[in-house]
Amino acid sequence: MTVKLNGNSEHVAQLLKTIISLIPDAVMVTDEKGLCVMVNRAYTEISGLSQEDVLGKPANIDIAEKESILMKSLKEKRPILNELRRVGPEKKEVLCSATPIFLDGELVGSVGVMHDISEIKRLSRELEHKNQLLKNLQPTYTIDDIVGKSEAIIKAKERAKACAEFFATVLISGESGTGKELFAHAIHNLSKRSQGPFVRVNCAAINKDLLESELFGYEGGAFTGSLKKGKKGYFEEADGGTIFLDEVSELSLPAQAKLLRVLQEQEVIRVGATVPRKVDVRVIAATNRDLEEEVKAGNFRKDLFYRLDVLSIKIPPLRERKEDIPLLCRHILKRLNQKYGRGVNNISDEALKLLFSYDWPGNVRELENVISRAMINMDISEKEIKKEHLPPINILKEEKNKEEDGVISINIKNKKWKEIKKEFEKKVFDYYLKGKKKKVDIARELGITRRSLYLKIDEKAN
Repeated sequence: MTVKLNGNSEHVAQLLKTIISLIPDAVMVTDEKGLCVMVNRAYTEISGLSQEDVLGKPANIDIAEKESILMKSLKEKRPILNELRRVGPEKKEVLCSATPIFLDGELVGSVGVMHDISEIKRLSRELEHKNQLLKNLQPTYTIDDIVGKSEAIIKAKERAKACAEFFATVLISGESGTGKELFAHAIHNLSKRSQGPFVRVNCAAINKDLLESELFGYEGGAFTGSLKKGKKGYFEEADGGTIFLDEVSELSLPAQAKLLRVLQEQEVIRVGATVPRKVDVRVIAATNRDLEEEVKAGNFRKDLFYRLDVLSIKIPPLRERKEDIPLLCRHILKRLNQKYGRGVNNISDEALKLLFSYDWPGNVRELENVISRAMINMDISEKEIKKEHLPPINILKEEKNKEEDGVISINIKNKKWKEIKKEFEKKVFDYYLKGKKKKVDIARELGITRRSLYLKIDEKAN
Protein backbone atom coordinates (compact mmCIF):
# COMPACT_ATOMS: atom_id res chain seq x y z
CA MET A 1 0.00 0.00 0.00
CA THR A 2 1.41 3.39 -0.96
CA VAL A 3 0.25 6.37 1.16
CA LYS A 4 0.60 10.06 0.23
CA LEU A 5 -0.64 12.67 2.71
CA ASN A 6 -0.35 16.46 2.38
CA GLY A 7 0.03 18.86 5.28
CA ASN A 8 2.37 19.20 8.25
CA SER A 9 3.43 16.08 10.11
CA GLU A 10 1.66 17.07 13.34
CA HIS A 11 -1.65 17.48 11.52
CA VAL A 12 -1.19 14.18 9.67
CA ALA A 13 -0.36 12.35 12.91
CA GLN A 14 -3.47 13.73 14.63
CA LEU A 15 -5.63 12.84 11.62
CA LEU A 16 -4.24 9.30 11.57
CA LYS A 17 -4.77 8.88 15.29
CA THR A 18 -8.40 10.04 15.01
CA ILE A 19 -9.11 7.69 12.10
CA ILE A 20 -7.60 4.70 13.89
CA SER A 21 -9.55 5.42 17.08
CA LEU A 22 -12.80 5.25 15.10
CA ILE A 23 -12.08 1.81 13.64
CA PRO A 24 -14.10 -0.88 15.50
CA ASP A 25 -11.46 -3.57 14.93
CA ALA A 26 -8.22 -3.72 16.88
CA VAL A 27 -5.41 -1.77 15.17
CA MET A 28 -1.66 -1.57 15.84
CA VAL A 29 0.77 0.64 13.91
CA THR A 30 4.55 0.14 14.00
CA ASP A 31 7.56 2.01 12.69
CA GLU A 32 10.02 0.55 10.19
CA LYS A 33 11.84 -1.31 12.99
CA GLY A 34 8.66 -3.04 14.17
CA LEU A 35 8.25 -0.94 17.33
CA CYS A 36 4.65 -0.13 18.27
CA VAL A 37 3.81 3.56 17.80
CA MET A 38 0.02 3.49 18.02
CA VAL A 39 -2.91 1.29 19.10
CA ASN A 40 -6.62 2.03 19.39
CA ARG A 41 -9.09 1.32 22.17
CA ALA A 42 -10.43 -1.79 20.46
CA TYR A 43 -6.90 -3.22 20.53
CA THR A 44 -6.56 -2.84 24.30
CA GLU A 45 -10.01 -4.43 24.83
CA ILE A 46 -9.29 -7.45 22.64
CA SER A 47 -5.67 -8.08 23.62
CA GLY A 48 -6.06 -7.34 27.32
CA LEU A 49 -2.93 -5.15 27.14
CA SER A 50 -2.79 -1.41 27.91
CA GLN A 51 -1.11 1.24 25.72
CA GLU A 52 1.72 1.43 28.25
CA ASP A 53 2.27 -2.34 27.82
CA VAL A 54 2.89 -2.10 24.09
CA LEU A 55 3.91 1.43 22.99
CA GLY A 56 7.60 1.55 22.10
CA LYS A 57 7.81 -2.26 22.34
CA PRO A 58 8.37 -4.76 19.50
CA ALA A 59 5.14 -5.70 17.71
CA ASN A 60 5.43 -9.30 18.87
CA ILE A 61 4.93 -8.18 22.48
CA ASP A 62 1.27 -9.27 22.28
CA ILE A 63 1.75 -12.59 20.50
CA ALA A 64 1.18 -15.67 22.69
CA GLU A 65 1.81 -18.19 19.90
CA LYS A 66 3.56 -18.12 16.48
CA GLU A 67 5.19 -15.20 14.65
CA SER A 68 3.94 -11.60 14.67
CA ILE A 69 1.99 -10.74 11.48
CA LEU A 70 3.29 -7.15 11.65
CA MET A 71 6.90 -8.32 11.87
CA LYS A 72 6.31 -10.72 9.01
CA SER A 73 4.84 -8.00 6.75
CA LEU A 74 7.83 -5.71 7.49
CA LYS A 75 10.32 -8.48 6.83
CA GLU A 76 8.73 -9.64 3.58
CA LYS A 77 7.52 -6.15 2.53
CA ARG A 78 4.11 -7.48 1.49
CA PRO A 79 0.58 -7.73 2.92
CA ILE A 80 -0.17 -10.74 5.14
CA LEU A 81 -3.87 -11.56 5.24
CA ASN A 82 -6.22 -13.55 7.48
CA GLU A 83 -3.92 -15.61 9.68
CA LEU A 84 -4.96 -16.98 13.06
CA ARG A 85 -3.01 -15.96 16.13
CA ARG A 86 -3.43 -15.99 19.90
CA VAL A 87 -2.75 -12.71 21.70
CA GLY A 88 -2.49 -11.31 25.18
CA PRO A 89 -2.37 -12.97 28.58
CA GLU A 90 -5.64 -14.82 27.93
CA LYS A 91 -4.36 -16.16 24.57
CA LYS A 92 -7.48 -14.93 22.81
CA GLU A 93 -7.86 -16.29 19.29
CA VAL A 94 -7.91 -13.55 16.64
CA LEU A 95 -7.81 -13.26 12.85
CA CYS A 96 -4.96 -10.97 11.83
CA SER A 97 -3.94 -9.03 8.72
CA ALA A 98 -1.00 -6.65 8.29
CA THR A 99 0.18 -4.36 5.49
CA PRO A 100 3.52 -2.53 5.17
CA ILE A 101 3.35 1.28 4.82
CA PHE A 102 5.46 3.01 2.18
CA LEU A 103 5.98 6.80 1.88
CA ASP A 104 7.56 7.94 -1.39
CA GLY A 105 8.65 4.36 -2.00
CA GLU A 106 10.37 4.03 1.40
CA LEU A 107 9.24 1.50 4.05
CA VAL A 108 8.21 3.51 7.11
CA GLY A 109 6.14 1.04 9.10
CA SER A 110 3.26 -1.41 9.11
CA VAL A 111 -0.38 -1.45 10.17
CA GLY A 112 -2.11 -4.52 11.55
CA VAL A 113 -5.78 -5.29 12.16
CA MET A 114 -7.14 -7.99 14.50
CA HIS A 115 -10.67 -9.41 14.46
CA ASP A 116 -11.90 -11.16 17.62
CA ILE A 117 -13.33 -14.45 16.32
CA SER A 118 -14.53 -15.79 19.68
CA GLU A 119 -17.94 -14.13 19.11
CA ILE A 120 -18.03 -15.43 15.54
CA LYS A 121 -17.31 -18.93 16.84
CA ARG A 122 -20.02 -18.60 19.48
CA LEU A 123 -22.57 -17.51 16.88
CA SER A 124 -21.42 -20.31 14.57
CA ARG A 125 -21.89 -22.90 17.34
CA GLU A 126 -25.32 -21.46 18.14
CA LEU A 127 -26.31 -21.59 14.45
CA GLU A 128 -25.02 -25.16 14.17
CA HIS A 129 -27.02 -26.14 17.25
CA LYS A 130 -30.18 -24.55 15.85
CA ASN A 131 -29.64 -26.22 12.48
CA GLN A 132 -29.14 -29.57 14.19
CA LEU A 133 -32.25 -29.00 16.28
CA LEU A 134 -34.19 -28.04 13.17
CA LYS A 135 -32.91 -31.16 11.43
CA ASN A 136 -33.91 -33.22 14.45
CA LEU A 137 -37.41 -31.73 14.34
CA GLN A 138 -38.02 -32.69 10.73
CA PRO A 139 -38.92 -36.16 9.47
CA THR A 140 -36.60 -37.38 6.72
CA TYR A 141 -38.27 -40.48 5.30
CA THR A 142 -41.66 -41.33 3.82
CA ILE A 143 -43.43 -44.65 3.31
CA ASP A 144 -41.91 -44.79 -0.21
CA ASP A 145 -38.42 -44.95 1.32
CA ILE A 146 -39.25 -48.36 2.81
CA VAL A 147 -38.07 -50.62 -0.01
CA GLY A 148 -39.45 -54.08 -0.70
CA LYS A 149 -42.17 -56.11 -2.42
CA SER A 150 -42.14 -59.14 -0.16
CA GLU A 151 -45.38 -60.06 1.59
CA ALA A 152 -43.77 -59.46 5.01
CA ILE A 153 -42.68 -55.89 4.28
CA ILE A 154 -45.93 -55.02 2.46
CA LYS A 155 -47.90 -56.12 5.53
CA ALA A 156 -45.66 -54.00 7.77
CA LYS A 157 -46.15 -50.95 5.50
CA GLU A 158 -49.92 -51.44 5.47
CA ARG A 159 -49.84 -51.67 9.24
CA ALA A 160 -47.87 -48.40 9.38
CA LYS A 161 -50.49 -46.68 7.21
CA ALA A 162 -53.22 -47.91 9.54
CA CYS A 163 -51.32 -46.71 12.63
CA ALA A 164 -50.88 -43.25 11.10
CA GLU A 165 -54.65 -42.66 11.20
CA PHE A 166 -54.85 -42.82 15.00
CA PHE A 167 -53.38 -40.69 17.79
CA ALA A 168 -52.53 -43.72 19.97
CA THR A 169 -48.94 -44.70 20.86
CA VAL A 170 -47.15 -47.11 18.55
CA LEU A 171 -44.60 -49.76 19.52
CA ILE A 172 -42.26 -50.79 16.69
CA SER A 173 -40.28 -53.95 17.36
CA GLY A 174 -37.61 -55.62 15.30
CA GLU A 175 -33.97 -56.57 15.25
CA SER A 176 -31.22 -53.96 14.93
CA GLY A 177 -30.84 -52.69 11.39
CA THR A 178 -34.33 -53.59 10.16
CA GLY A 179 -35.39 -49.96 9.65
CA LYS A 180 -37.52 -49.16 12.69
CA GLU A 181 -36.72 -45.46 12.43
CA LEU A 182 -37.86 -45.36 8.79
CA PHE A 183 -41.26 -46.66 9.90
CA ALA A 184 -41.47 -44.02 12.64
CA HIS A 185 -40.76 -41.25 10.10
CA ALA A 186 -43.31 -42.72 7.69
CA ILE A 187 -46.05 -42.93 10.34
CA HIS A 188 -45.50 -39.29 11.31
CA ASN A 189 -45.49 -38.13 7.68
CA LEU A 190 -48.75 -39.98 7.00
CA SER A 191 -50.46 -38.67 10.13
CA LYS A 192 -52.42 -35.49 10.76
CA ARG A 193 -49.37 -34.29 12.74
CA SER A 194 -47.11 -34.27 9.68
CA GLN A 195 -46.75 -30.48 9.85
CA GLY A 196 -45.71 -30.64 13.49
CA PRO A 197 -42.22 -31.38 14.87
CA PHE A 198 -40.72 -34.86 14.75
CA VAL A 199 -38.18 -35.37 17.54
CA ARG A 200 -35.88 -38.39 17.48
CA VAL A 201 -34.37 -39.66 20.74
CA ASN A 202 -32.02 -42.64 21.06
CA CYS A 203 -32.53 -43.62 24.69
CA ALA A 204 -29.35 -45.73 24.69
CA ALA A 205 -27.15 -42.89 23.39
CA ILE A 206 -27.88 -40.44 26.21
CA ASN A 207 -26.02 -40.64 29.49
CA LYS A 208 -28.36 -42.27 32.01
CA ASP A 209 -27.66 -39.51 34.55
CA LEU A 210 -28.83 -36.87 32.04
CA LEU A 211 -31.64 -38.79 30.36
CA GLU A 212 -34.47 -37.44 32.51
CA SER A 213 -33.35 -33.83 32.11
CA GLU A 214 -32.99 -34.32 28.34
CA LEU A 215 -36.41 -35.92 27.97
CA PHE A 216 -38.41 -33.79 30.38
CA GLY A 217 -36.30 -30.62 30.70
CA TYR A 218 -35.10 -28.88 33.85
CA GLU A 219 -35.51 -25.67 35.79
CA GLY A 220 -32.66 -23.19 36.14
CA GLY A 221 -30.16 -24.25 38.80
CA ALA A 222 -31.67 -27.74 39.06
CA PHE A 223 -28.19 -29.27 39.12
CA THR A 224 -24.53 -28.34 38.74
CA GLY A 225 -23.79 -27.14 35.24
CA SER A 226 -27.42 -26.47 34.33
CA LEU A 227 -28.41 -23.34 32.40
CA LYS A 228 -29.64 -20.48 34.58
CA LYS A 229 -32.82 -20.10 32.55
CA GLY A 230 -33.49 -23.84 32.45
CA LYS A 231 -34.07 -25.89 29.31
CA LYS A 232 -36.91 -27.49 27.42
CA GLY A 233 -36.89 -31.27 27.23
CA TYR A 234 -37.50 -33.31 24.09
CA PHE A 235 -41.18 -33.74 24.98
CA GLU A 236 -41.72 -29.98 25.06
CA GLU A 237 -39.80 -29.63 21.79
CA ALA A 238 -42.17 -32.20 20.25
CA ASP A 239 -45.31 -30.39 21.42
CA GLY A 240 -47.93 -30.61 18.67
CA GLY A 241 -46.03 -33.35 16.88
CA THR A 242 -44.41 -36.72 17.43
CA ILE A 243 -41.55 -38.00 19.58
CA PHE A 244 -39.73 -41.17 18.53
CA LEU A 245 -38.14 -43.04 21.43
CA ASP A 246 -35.67 -45.49 19.93
CA GLU A 247 -34.34 -48.30 22.14
CA VAL A 248 -37.00 -47.49 24.74
CA SER A 249 -36.04 -50.63 26.71
CA GLU A 250 -32.87 -48.78 27.81
CA LEU A 251 -34.83 -46.32 29.97
CA SER A 252 -34.18 -46.60 33.69
CA LEU A 253 -37.11 -47.51 35.93
CA PRO A 254 -37.40 -43.91 37.31
CA ALA A 255 -37.45 -42.55 33.75
CA GLN A 256 -40.06 -45.16 32.82
CA ALA A 257 -42.27 -43.89 35.65
CA LYS A 258 -42.02 -40.33 34.33
CA LEU A 259 -42.73 -41.47 30.79
CA LEU A 260 -45.83 -43.29 32.06
CA ARG A 261 -47.08 -40.02 33.59
CA VAL A 262 -46.60 -38.23 30.27
CA LEU A 263 -48.62 -40.88 28.47
CA GLN A 264 -51.37 -40.90 31.08
CA GLU A 265 -51.65 -37.17 31.82
CA GLN A 266 -50.13 -35.57 28.69
CA GLU A 267 -47.93 -33.41 30.92
CA VAL A 268 -44.30 -33.24 31.98
CA ILE A 269 -42.60 -32.10 35.15
CA ARG A 270 -39.16 -30.65 34.58
CA VAL A 271 -36.29 -31.76 36.81
CA GLY A 272 -36.27 -29.41 39.79
CA ALA A 273 -39.87 -28.27 39.19
CA THR A 274 -43.15 -29.03 40.97
CA VAL A 275 -45.65 -27.58 38.50
CA PRO A 276 -46.50 -29.80 35.48
CA ARG A 277 -46.54 -28.47 31.91
CA LYS A 278 -49.14 -29.68 29.41
CA VAL A 279 -47.84 -31.23 26.20
CA ASP A 280 -49.62 -32.57 23.15
CA VAL A 281 -47.29 -35.28 21.88
CA ARG A 282 -47.74 -38.57 20.09
CA VAL A 283 -45.24 -41.22 21.18
CA ILE A 284 -43.73 -43.79 18.83
CA ALA A 285 -41.38 -46.18 20.60
CA ALA A 286 -39.04 -48.79 19.18
CA THR A 287 -37.11 -51.70 20.64
CA ASN A 288 -34.98 -54.61 19.49
CA ARG A 289 -35.79 -56.56 22.65
CA ASP A 290 -38.78 -58.62 23.68
CA LEU A 291 -40.46 -56.17 26.06
CA GLU A 292 -42.76 -58.84 27.46
CA GLU A 293 -39.69 -60.81 28.54
CA GLU A 294 -38.17 -57.61 29.96
CA VAL A 295 -41.37 -57.10 31.98
CA LYS A 296 -41.14 -60.64 33.37
CA ALA A 297 -37.50 -60.06 34.27
CA GLY A 298 -38.40 -56.87 36.16
CA ASN A 299 -36.48 -54.60 33.78
CA PHE A 300 -39.51 -52.88 32.28
CA ARG A 301 -42.73 -51.64 33.87
CA LYS A 302 -45.79 -53.68 32.94
CA ASP A 303 -48.10 -50.64 33.02
CA LEU A 304 -45.77 -48.73 30.70
CA PHE A 305 -45.58 -51.67 28.31
CA TYR A 306 -49.37 -51.71 28.00
CA ARG A 307 -49.42 -47.94 27.44
CA LEU A 308 -46.84 -48.21 24.65
CA ASP A 309 -48.21 -51.34 23.01
CA VAL A 310 -51.57 -49.86 21.94
CA LEU A 311 -50.69 -50.14 18.26
CA SER A 312 -47.79 -52.36 17.28
CA ILE A 313 -45.71 -53.14 14.21
CA LYS A 314 -43.28 -56.02 13.88
CA ILE A 315 -40.54 -55.33 11.32
CA PRO A 316 -39.40 -58.53 9.59
CA PRO A 317 -35.64 -59.30 9.55
CA LEU A 318 -33.92 -59.40 6.17
CA ARG A 319 -33.44 -63.19 6.33
CA GLU A 320 -37.25 -63.53 6.21
CA ARG A 321 -37.57 -61.38 3.10
CA LYS A 322 -34.54 -62.20 1.01
CA GLU A 323 -36.54 -61.67 -2.19
CA ASP A 324 -36.20 -57.94 -1.42
CA ILE A 325 -32.38 -58.05 -1.64
CA PRO A 326 -32.18 -57.09 -5.39
CA LEU A 327 -34.52 -54.12 -4.83
CA LEU A 328 -32.64 -53.05 -1.73
CA CYS A 329 -29.31 -53.31 -3.57
CA ARG A 330 -30.53 -51.02 -6.36
CA HIS A 331 -31.85 -48.53 -3.81
CA ILE A 332 -28.59 -48.60 -1.85
CA LEU A 333 -26.49 -48.27 -5.03
CA LYS A 334 -28.43 -45.18 -6.08
CA ARG A 335 -27.81 -43.53 -2.71
CA LEU A 336 -24.12 -44.52 -2.53
CA ASN A 337 -23.49 -43.33 -6.10
CA GLN A 338 -24.62 -39.88 -5.00
CA LYS A 339 -22.53 -40.09 -1.84
CA TYR A 340 -19.31 -41.31 -3.48
CA GLY A 341 -19.74 -39.72 -6.89
CA ARG A 342 -19.74 -43.10 -8.63
CA GLY A 343 -21.73 -44.63 -11.50
CA VAL A 344 -22.24 -48.23 -10.35
CA ASN A 345 -25.54 -49.40 -11.84
CA ASN A 346 -25.66 -53.18 -11.48
CA ILE A 347 -24.79 -56.19 -9.36
CA SER A 348 -23.88 -59.50 -10.98
CA ASP A 349 -25.91 -62.69 -10.62
CA GLU A 350 -22.98 -64.42 -8.85
CA ALA A 351 -22.72 -61.57 -6.36
CA LEU A 352 -26.48 -61.67 -5.74
CA LYS A 353 -26.32 -65.44 -5.24
CA LEU A 354 -23.72 -64.92 -2.53
CA LEU A 355 -25.85 -62.23 -0.88
CA PHE A 356 -28.85 -64.62 -0.90
CA SER A 357 -26.76 -67.32 0.82
CA TYR A 358 -26.11 -65.14 3.88
CA ASP A 359 -28.60 -64.73 6.76
CA TRP A 360 -27.85 -61.05 7.52
CA PRO A 361 -27.82 -60.83 11.32
CA GLY A 362 -27.26 -57.08 10.92
CA ASN A 363 -30.19 -56.85 8.49
CA VAL A 364 -30.51 -53.99 5.96
CA ARG A 365 -27.89 -51.92 7.77
CA GLU A 366 -25.37 -54.74 7.29
CA LEU A 367 -26.35 -55.11 3.62
CA GLU A 368 -25.67 -51.41 3.08
CA ASN A 369 -22.28 -51.79 4.76
CA VAL A 370 -21.38 -54.73 2.49
CA ILE A 371 -22.45 -52.87 -0.68
CA SER A 372 -20.51 -49.79 0.45
CA ARG A 373 -17.35 -51.84 1.03
CA ALA A 374 -17.79 -53.56 -2.34
CA MET A 375 -18.07 -50.21 -4.10
CA ILE A 376 -14.89 -48.98 -2.44
CA ASN A 377 -13.10 -52.14 -3.64
CA MET A 378 -14.07 -51.41 -7.26
CA ASP A 379 -12.05 -49.59 -9.87
CA ILE A 380 -13.45 -46.13 -10.64
CA SER A 381 -14.30 -47.22 -14.20
CA GLU A 382 -16.24 -50.36 -13.17
CA LYS A 383 -20.02 -50.20 -13.29
CA GLU A 384 -21.04 -53.62 -11.92
CA ILE A 385 -20.46 -55.14 -8.50
CA LYS A 386 -19.04 -58.63 -8.94
CA LYS A 387 -18.49 -61.46 -6.50
CA GLU A 388 -14.81 -60.61 -6.06
CA HIS A 389 -15.69 -57.07 -4.96
CA LEU A 390 -17.75 -58.28 -2.00
CA PRO A 391 -16.13 -58.68 1.42
CA PRO A 392 -15.69 -62.31 2.61
CA ILE A 393 -19.35 -62.98 3.51
CA ASN A 394 -18.81 -66.75 3.72
CA ILE A 395 -16.22 -66.23 6.45
CA LEU A 396 -18.73 -64.14 8.38
CA LYS A 397 -21.30 -66.89 7.88
CA GLU A 398 -18.94 -69.58 9.18
CA GLU A 399 -18.06 -67.51 12.26
CA LYS A 400 -21.78 -66.90 12.92
CA ASN A 401 -22.57 -70.62 12.63
CA LYS A 402 -19.74 -71.47 15.02
CA GLU A 403 -21.07 -69.02 17.60
CA GLU A 404 -24.57 -70.41 17.18
CA ASP A 405 -23.13 -73.84 18.04
CA GLY A 406 -21.62 -72.40 21.21
CA VAL A 407 -18.05 -72.28 19.87
CA ILE A 408 -16.34 -68.92 20.45
CA SER A 409 -12.99 -68.04 18.94
CA ILE A 410 -10.80 -64.98 19.50
CA ASN A 411 -7.50 -63.81 18.13
CA ILE A 412 -4.93 -63.57 20.95
CA LYS A 413 -1.94 -62.47 18.88
CA ASN A 414 -0.12 -59.40 20.29
CA LYS A 415 -2.73 -58.95 23.03
CA LYS A 416 -2.33 -58.66 26.79
CA TRP A 417 -4.21 -61.01 29.11
CA LYS A 418 -6.55 -58.20 30.16
CA GLU A 419 -7.53 -57.54 26.53
CA ILE A 420 -8.01 -61.27 25.82
CA LYS A 421 -10.22 -61.69 28.88
CA LYS A 422 -12.33 -58.62 28.02
CA GLU A 423 -12.85 -59.74 24.41
CA PHE A 424 -13.74 -63.28 25.48
CA GLU A 425 -16.27 -62.07 28.05
CA LYS A 426 -17.84 -59.74 25.47
CA LYS A 427 -18.33 -62.63 23.02
CA VAL A 428 -19.77 -64.86 25.75
CA PHE A 429 -22.37 -62.27 26.77
CA ASP A 430 -23.14 -61.44 23.13
CA TYR A 431 -23.79 -65.15 22.53
CA TYR A 432 -26.22 -65.44 25.43
CA LEU A 433 -27.97 -62.10 24.80
CA LYS A 434 -28.56 -62.98 21.13
CA GLY A 435 -30.38 -66.08 22.36
CA LYS A 436 -33.00 -63.74 23.86
CA LYS A 437 -33.05 -65.66 27.12
CA LYS A 438 -34.14 -64.06 30.37
CA LYS A 439 -31.24 -62.46 32.18
CA VAL A 440 -32.03 -64.44 35.33
CA ASP A 441 -31.66 -67.67 33.29
CA ILE A 442 -28.39 -66.46 31.74
CA ALA A 443 -26.99 -65.71 35.19
CA ARG A 444 -28.05 -69.16 36.41
CA GLU A 445 -26.41 -70.91 33.43
CA LEU A 446 -23.17 -68.97 33.91
CA GLY A 447 -23.18 -69.55 37.66
CA ILE A 448 -23.07 -65.86 38.57
CA THR A 449 -25.44 -63.54 40.38
CA ARG A 450 -27.89 -61.44 38.43
CA ARG A 451 -26.18 -58.28 39.73
CA SER A 452 -22.83 -59.54 38.44
CA LEU A 453 -24.42 -60.17 35.05
CA TYR A 454 -25.75 -56.60 34.84
CA LEU A 455 -22.34 -55.23 35.84
CA LYS A 456 -20.68 -57.27 33.10
CA ILE A 457 -23.23 -56.12 30.52
CA ASP A 458 -22.64 -52.48 31.55
CA GLU A 459 -18.87 -53.00 31.20
CA LYS A 460 -19.44 -54.48 27.73
CA ALA A 461 -21.54 -51.47 26.70
CA ASN A 462 -18.84 -49.07 27.83
